Order: sequence, then structure tokens, then C-alpha cells
Amino acid sequence: MPKSKEFLSSSEDSGSDAEEPKQKKKKTEAKPEKKSDKAEKREDKKAGEDKKAGGDKAKSTKTNSNGEKMFQIARMRYATISEFRGKAMVSIREYYEVDGDLRPGKKGISLTLDQWNSLKDQIEDIDDALKQL
Repeated sequence: MPKSKEFLSSSEDSGSDAEEPKQKKKKTEAKPEKKSDKAEKREDKKAGEDKKAGGDKAKSTKTNSNGEKMFQIARMRYATISEFRGKAMVSIREYYEVDGDLRPGKKGISLTLDQWNSLKDQIEDIDDALKQL
């Protein structure tokens, strides 16, 4: 059995020499314009998201496909209220976009209600420590 990747024909007159190789299609200039239009739309969308999460402190609340409330912290970071095995959780997580849908990434943390309340109780101490830096 040959180890070559060449196709071996049983007939000697295969006619493969008479076939012309197919030419590759040349790219038209319309495609780069579409890409740049898409890039502009993405930049406009990102600018809008930055305004929501930025200095004006506008609160942006969404509901995801699972019915969970999402509170925007930064451009692609959200705090989410969910339920896991019958327990309420507060998750702070980075998200990524696939086909226009936001999906949770690996980077993040989920807190039980006890952990969330503990964090809330320490917010003033954390703020004081930040001021000393």
C-alpha cells in the first residue's frame, strides 16, 4: 500500500493531464468595506456601552436568557443574581459576545448570600484602605 498522498488510478488513461487547475477567485474590494462598516458599528456599540458603564454612573440592568438580572459594572463585566442548587448567588463575571449574545466567561466569582453580606459589611473598611494608598 503506497504511503504517498497521491491518488493512484487503476487505468493508465485517466485524463488528469488534460484538466486545467481551477483558478482562485480574487477578492473584491467590497468585502473590506463591509468589514470596516462592521468595525465601525462595533466601535459605536462599544462607545455606547462605555458611556453606560463610565463616569456618568448610569445603571444598566439587563435580563439574560435564563431570566437572571444582570447589573453592568464595566464594559463586559456584570454582577448577576442567580440560583444554584436552590441557593441564591451573586456572581461577578466577565462576559464575551458570540453572535450578538453575551455569554459568561471563566473569569469571575460567585458568592453565596453569606459571603455577599460579609463583603457588603466590609465595604467601608475597603474604601478606607484604598484611600490610604
